[in-house]
Amino acid sequence: MKAIVYRNYGPPSVVALAEVKKPTPKDHEVLIRIHATTVTAGDWRARSLNMPAGFGFLGRLVFGIFGPRKPILGTELAGEVEAVGSAVSRFKVGDQVFAFTGAGYGCHAEYRTMEEAGLIARKPENLSFEEAASLSFGGMNALGFLRDKAGIKRGDKVLIVGASGGVGAAAVQLAKHFGAEVTGVCSTANLDLVRSIGADKVIDYTKEDFAKSGETYDIILDTTATVPLARCENSLKQGGRLVAVQGSFAQALGLERPSKASGKKVIASVVAMKVDDMQLLAQLAATRELKPVIDRSYPLASAAEAHRYVDTGHKRGSVVLRVMPA
Repeated sequence: MKAIVYRNYGPPSVVALAEVKKPTPKDHEVLIRIHATTVTAGDWRARSLNMPAGFGFLGRLVFGIFGPRKPILGTELAGEVEAVGSAVSRFKVGDQVFAFTGAGYGCHAEYRTMEEAGLIARKPENLSFEEAASLSFGGMNALGFLRDKAGIKRGDKVLIVGASGGVGAAAVQLAKHFGAEVTGVCSTANLDLVRSIGADKVIDYTKEDFAKSGETYDIILDTTATVPLARCENSLKQGGRLVAVQGSFAQALGLERPSKASGKKVIASVVAMKVDDMQLLAQLAATRELKPVIDRSYPLASAAEAHRYVDTGHKRGSVVLRVMPA
């Protein structure tokens, strides 16, 4: 089968189309014929080893000390079940699905095997494969941080920094689903997009600093690693939470600590992901409460070009790789 492979860390040019062995499903696995996948910030980190200050050595421990441990990138996919293992009961051949492999990667290819109990759900009928492939990276992260870590509730005032990115765009829509009042922070070019997906207010960071506006929030969700506590503490309400999706080294170590009397928290950790959450994303997409945002789409063979665009740091929502013809 064809796959996009990288053997060394570096710029987009290190990824290239190659022939690799097609996987065979084990007893409890399904074989998915991939129609679409995405290039995410997670792929950028793994490919480039461009890590936040203090995380460099940890990055090599995770991705491979001397070279990439997993040569095929890609954390999310949408496609069709082509074969099932002898013990599989949850899916059948022909099912259209979307899936999230996370740190398992391996989606930039024509086929991927996955455990049937893994993060797989049936594709909503109203979504294309490209749209379905764009659901899980942003959706699962936004859901985990907002609901499970920050404890979002109806009536909360939520500020989302980086509201036009993959996680940010999903977070705007999920926060609205949970009944929050949502303010999105983005660039001038993305103001209309962020409004269109449900933000009650938008702030153009090129013209206004939210931290100087005097507004306060129950939750500040930072997807950009640009909001240390020192910058935004006065923008948090009593008991407010700063949620660092891309946390700094200091945040990861718990060194940013508000006073206990304030009841404020800094949350910077990984989120647990469950099959039930994939099914929730599917349900919300089916009712159009969650609309995938796609910036650009490239054929699989143009993966390096897609990586170059993601490297600019200005993508809106998802960048898709088309693996199979529509």
